[in-house]
Amino acid sequence: MASRYAQWRPTAPLRRWVDCVWVRENAERPAHRQLVVPDGCVDLIWWEGRAEIVGPDRGPRSVPVRGGAGIAGVRFRPGSAGLLLGRVPVREVCDLRVPLEELFPGLARPLTERLADAEHPRAAAAVLDAFAVSLLPGYAPDPSVERAVALLGGPEPVPLSELAAELGLSPRQLRRRVTDAVGYGPKTLHGVLRFQRALAWARSGEAGLAEIALRAGYADQAHFTREVRRLAGAPPTLLLGRRPRTAGEPDGSVGLGRRQSRTAQPDSSP
Repeated sequence: MASRYAQWRPTAPLRRWVDCVWVRENAERPAHRQLVVPDGCVDLIWWEGRAEIVGPDRGPRSVPVRGGAGIAGVRFRPGSAGLLLGRVPVREVCDLRVPLEELFPGLARPLTERLADAEHPRAAAAVLDAFAVSLLPGYAPDPSVERAVALLGGPEPVPLSELAAELGLSPRQLRRRVTDAVGYGPKTLHGVLRFQRALAWARSGEAGLAEIALRAGYADQAHFTREVRRLAGAPPTLLLGRRPRTAGEPDGSVGLGRRQSRTAQPDSSP
């Protein structure tokens, strides 16, 4: 079996805050490096025998994946990582992979024991899903952040002053709350969400790159291409598989499950 990725919806109580549960199995594919691009999400993953928190990225990363690797994860939506991190600001894990035991040893030990009994990645994913459900009691999301993330997900930039006024906050308060909850500020989040939305449309094949660029809120196709190069380290045509990779360019297959999942076809079963 070649490298295979699948995702599905989380347990019902989680769906407001968790985007998906996912697995990637690399059973027979040789070791390779996987391109990971920003999506504003935080993942809790089980990989190489330990649970890790994968913070939001601001730029592309190339992650080594060995042959035979099996990875399972739960992906928290932008602004919802407080369910996992509690009072730890998300900005403290931005661009990082942190072992769960370093931040929350009391949570990590029993979770690791349950994960060690999982016989395959899907079983580990089910354990992670159940663990996320166990965090729900007492979780109180910031409604201002939820609203800000929803508004910043639109195609047009929202001036910080207008967004703050709508939420009854000062621009400084809004920037701090979003940065603490998402990992980076409103402007960066808007750019990341626009980038992901444009890639999703591009992969659907519904329109050409120029039309997609305008629909997503870019000034033109050149602007779209520059932003994709900045956030993914490669042009759109390479990420979308529309031209072969040349020497020195990154592997165009995006994501360890995360980052790719926003455009991958969801798996129908848990």
